This record gives sequence, C-alpha cells and structure tokens, in this order.
Amino acid sequence: MPLAVNIRPAQPRDWPQIWTVLEPVIRAGETYTLPQTMSEDEARTYWFQPANEVFVAESEGKALGTYILRANQQGGGSHVANCGYMTAPAARGQGIARAMCLHSLTQAKARGFHAMQFNFVVSTNAPAIKLWQDLGFREVGRLPQAFRHPSAGLVDVLVMYRLL
Repeated sequence: MPLAVNIRPAQPRDWPQIWTVLEPVIRAGETYTLPQTMSEDEARTYWFQPANEVFVAESEGKALGTYILRANQQGGGSHVANCGYMTAPAARGQGIARAMCLHSLTQAKARGFHAMQFNFVVSTNAPAIKLWQDLGFREVGRLPQAFRHPSAGLVDVLVMYRLL
C-alpha cells in the first residue's frame, strides 16, 4: 500500500533531513555518479546548485525522498527536463519514487518543458527502470559499461525519455 506523502519545494532548513536521504545512496555508490566519499557540504552544493529546483517528499514531518528538477541542457535543449530522485532506504517500496516522479512530470509540464530525459539510469537498478517504464519512459539509448558498480563491475547505463 503506497504511503501518503506530501511533496513540496525544499527549504534550506530541510537540509539535515535531505542529507539523511542522500547520504546512504551516495555511500552505496550503486545508482549515482557521485563519489562515495562525497562530503556533506559537497552534497549540499551539488543538490542545491542554482539550476536545480529541489523538492522533498515527506510524511508526518519526516523526509522520505527528495528530487531535483532542472533543464537537461541549455539553449536548444532547454525544453527537455531532467530529474534526479533519491528515496530513503527505509522508505523504498512504499510508492515514494512513483509519487515523486508523477509530481515532477506535473511540475515540468507546468514550467513549459516538452519532455523529460533521464541521462544515466544504471542498468542494475531494476526497480527504477521498471517504474520509469510504467510511467511512460522508454529506453532511447544504451551506454555499454559506462558505470562502475561497486559489486557488479562495469554495467550498462540507459538513457530514458518521454514526452510530457
């Protein structure tokens, strides 16, 4: 049963809770191209960079997930959105990522984006791939052995895309 979650724009005061979501994902090194040794300050700078619109998914005042929304490219590619999502390990399988993705699609469309593209979906991240496919994304490219997974070695990366 999906958990009831409120998704709202993140505020600077949300950082300590957002860090509790990001840190285990970064340390695992299985889905993001971020250094596993990234410091908290570096993570804050990365997640809250000026081009990112940051959202937090919460339930009963506790952050369960967070995502960023931004233009995938500048200039002629600025009509395509890009997002990055992270869910707290304890909240996985409860519909948080689905809720964040659906929210992001609505937000992207409201901001005038025409499509959304995920540039680097690690092929071993089967739950994410299934979710993105369920929500209308399709694989439009595959980068052979483009990600060094900490336990699976070199694995493929998918580029996924959908029109809004």
